[in-house]
Amino acid sequence: MPPMNTPPADLLVRCTNIRTLVAGQEPQRALAVRGERIFALSADPAGLDGLVGTDTTVLDLPGCTVLPTFDDTHTHLIAAGDSAHDVAVDGARSIAEFLDLIRARAAETPTGKWIRTSGHWQELNLAERRFPTAAELDQATDRHPVLVVRGVHNQVLNRYALRLCGIDATTPDPEGGSIVRDGDGRPNGHLIDGLALIQPHLPAPDPARKLDGLRIASHAYAATGIGLVRDTNSSLADLDALTQVRDAGGLSCRVRVLLTTMGFTSVRQVEDVLDGMEEWRHRSDPWLGVWGVKFWMDGGIESGALEHPYCPAHSPVPGYTGQLAWDEQVLQEAVEVVARRGWRVGVHAYGDRGVRTLLDLYERVQARLPGLPYGTLVMEHGGLADDEQRHRAVSMGIPVTVQQPLLFDAAAVQAEYWGSERVAALFPAREWLDAGADISAGSDYPVGEYGAAHSLYGLTTRQTVDGIRGPEHAITREEAVALHTTAAARLTGESDLRGRLTPGHLADLTIWPDDPYTMPEDTLDGLRPSHTLLGGTVVHGPNL
Repeated sequence: MPPMNTPPADLLVRCTNIRTLVAGQEPQRALAVRGERIFALSADPAGLDGLVGTDTTVLDLPGCTVLPTFDDTHTHLIAAGDSAHDVAVDGARSIAEFLDLIRARAAETPTGKWIRTSGHWQELNLAERRFPTAAELDQATDRHPVLVVRGVHNQVLNRYALRLCGIDATTPDPEGGSIVRDGDGRPNGHLIDGLALIQPHLPAPDPARKLDGLRIASHAYAATGIGLVRDTNSSLADLDALTQVRDAGGLSCRVRVLLTTMGFTSVRQVEDVLDGMEEWRHRSDPWLGVWGVKFWMDGGIESGALEHPYCPAHSPVPGYTGQLAWDEQVLQEAVEVVARRGWRVGVHAYGDRGVRTLLDLYERVQARLPGLPYGTLVMEHGGLADDEQRHRAVSMGIPVTVQQPLLFDAAAVQAEYWGSERVAALFPAREWLDAGADISAGSDYPVGEYGAAHSLYGLTTRQTVDGIRGPEHAITREEAVALHTTAAARLTGESDLRGRLTPGHLADLTIWPDDPYTMPEDTLDGLRPSHTLLGGTVVHGPNL
């Protein structure tokens, strides 16, 4: 019972299970919030009734389970916001349907204005099992430049857009990417990591549209139980937009930003970004903060760096093993500049050669900069990591983020490029944990679908759109929840604020109509929270 004369709570929750994630603590039955923080818990559902005052909101939720909100430790909220008003093509099941969706948007778009698709779809879900071509996109409209986005690394342009961007048979491949060409050497419209060729020709973002997209997207994350996103590809301009949405009260999830270096080739460019980040160094805002800087060691599905060649049908040249995105020496210098200035570094490493090369680089950085704070150097993805590289990462103290939803959505596409055996070995969460790794979990939206229960389902079953892949790498539900809560808070350096439900922590709660720990496996993927609260305030669900 609370002490006599204790001020009343603002919110009291009573339910069947309050899973605090405090080690050794049994589920509680009552939780009290005062202000933005958890004030008290009790194993007795009536144990905090003494905190109920005339203005206390009381939630009686028999049968429900309360957990901390989930973090998505590697995702692209900015991409979700930027595409909130774009053509949603994920429901198309053929190129004809795909073109119809673009054609409908063209009918209401002024001639000459860009048309863009959202990025969360897979070409193998189309009957033709391939990307549309520039010529086919012209059938939808040849009066507008069209940019089709798939995930983070793939773009397709119609002929109008190719001309506008100056991309023709003589255009060299972009740094770290490629232009897909037909038998005569002419671009067929598909670019891999080609945004550097496209971006200068896109219109300046409409500020109001961008802010509204971020508002919509952040609420969509919260509706799946995500309370914090670690956005791994933001610009300084994106950070300004997030600040405006946050100041207007429009964010429905907390955001931790990694400033992007996509398309960079020099240390000077990185230093310019660091200069722009400086004002954020001492800000203390639980809603919006800067985590560090993001780099790329290799590519993704189509260009991740492998030790052994790609499948022959998807090798642009015989013996193709993917691509490194930076000159290694320049990348090392850039990472050291960031670390010396006291910021953290997250580097994308997806293929096994990419993982090995990144660990080699981190090893050199640690030798040159001894005593770096733990968590300064992070591996993003660690997708195809063998036993030797896993133990290297652990011995070097390198945290790793994994993204099971990426595998869930992209398994069939990935197998076309890498083969089934390597796809089954991706994101070996079981082995990472058994090796003692500090890993946390995310989605890599728009490649994978975000959502708390969706990630739990994939991590615990290894189910994908193409069947179960690598079941030996599955982990328990308790472990999967920890990757999105306690482990995630450790990655962001906020274990004293979030990740568990305990007095003094922020009242970041998800309320579930069923218990994610014990409910049947076949319904877990579709589970959604009835409420998501941040700092005791509802950001998703009925107002209290």
